[in-house]
Amino acid sequence: MLFLQEQLRQSQKMEAIGQLAGGVAHDFNNLLTVISIQSQLSLLGLREGDPLKERLKDIELAADRAANLTRQLLAFSRRQILEMKVVNLNTILKDLDKMLHRVVGEDIDFKTVFVDDLGLVKVDPGQMEQVVMNLVVNAKDAMPRGGKLFLETANAELDEGFTRFHAGMIPGAYVMLSITDTGIGMSKEVKEQIFDPFFTTKEKGKGTGLGLSTVYGIIKQSGGDIYVYSEPGKGTTFKIYLPRVFEPPEEIKKVTPEKTPRGKETILVVEDNPMVRRLTVDILRRQGYAVLETEAGWEALGICEKEKSPIDLILTNVVMPHMSGPELIERLKQIRAGFKVVYMTGYTDEAIVQHGVVDKTINLIHKPFTIEKLARKVREVLDKTKTLYQAVEKPSKTSLPRNVLQYSLPIMNEQGGEGR
Repeated sequence: MLFLQEQLRQSQKMEAIGQLAGGVAHDFNNLLTVISIQSQLSLLGLREGDPLKERLKDIELAADRAANLTRQLLAFSRRQILEMKVVNLNTILKDLDKMLHRVVGEDIDFKTVFVDDLGLVKVDPGQMEQVVMNLVVNAKDAMPRGGKLFLETANAELDEGFTRFHAGMIPGAYVMLSITDTGIGMSKEVKEQIFDPFFTTKEKGKGTGLGLSTVYGIIKQSGGDIYVYSEPGKGTTFKIYLPRVFEPPEEIKKVTPEKTPRGKETILVVEDNPMVRRLTVDILRRQGYAVLETEAGWEALGICEKEKSPIDLILTNVVMPHMSGPELIERLKQIRAGFKVVYMTGYTDEAIVQHGVVDKTINLIHKPFTIEKLARKVREVLDKTKTLYQAVEKPSKTSLPRNVLQYSLPIMNEQGGEGR
């Protein structure tokens, strides 16, 4: 009983810290968007050899690192948006094999044991790579004089006897990933804090204390759980359990970089933060687009009523005063047809769901974004073959009044298909 009470207390503590971490993400992401894009735009305007160039590059690098810290906090708080795919963990681990061997080095005996008939899981492949890398780096650091490191996968059927002593887990089929080292191990006091953000036993300057908290958040948000077994001088084992799924596996596509895309279409930008709005408009105009802009949903409605020429895309913030992005799009459907939509947000997964963006496969770009990411997302959506909001039929004399919803709402997913 005391063990379960301790697990509950730990879970409540982690949830409280997570809410705090997720709460600051929005404001930080808006600020980082401005810092990052301003430095990028300033770099574009400088000649080669300009002494300001290195300083601006330092600002851009600092903004990238700050954005990464924010992403790690969001991962811990389980409020980031994951791109979930049905995959075999063995495939992810085999793709990482060469990199892991380089990280581990030659003084550690590194062995892998992958079960052949491993079940499938639904995870974000990129985030799972981060989980494995963080755990392997931690294991390496725990063996400064060398040792042994084992990476193992297996199928697991967890019964009530197991789940009774592991709060939050339910009986069923799981896939297990374990990482075991023969390093220095850790005390009970250290074990109770290892997943806390900014807690680290490493020397000052050698770790942010966010590696294991990131791992914890990713696994919990993926529907799984992680446990640590360790004693001083006897090494450490991390065991991850992810729910097994019985769906067809999905291909993991590798993105190849191309030239930053341009266009000539008309885009309406709706963003209540003036600095972010100005920079977004500047980027799009540099890429050749005709851009209309406003800070509020009600002003966007007025622009769409007055504007006679087509508006090809609405780029709108999700959370705004008085009228949210999804509310704006719902109203625009009654005024105009033939436009596509991209949502911008600096908020977390949970927050945007509360504001009406319930389908995670819709077109979404996260703050802070770069010039390249914005240009690519806009071009990707504009190039989709099917218009997002399209009139079902032309109004006739017998049709419903203009203010009645006359347009269908197929939501396009990132693969170009329709969702709900």
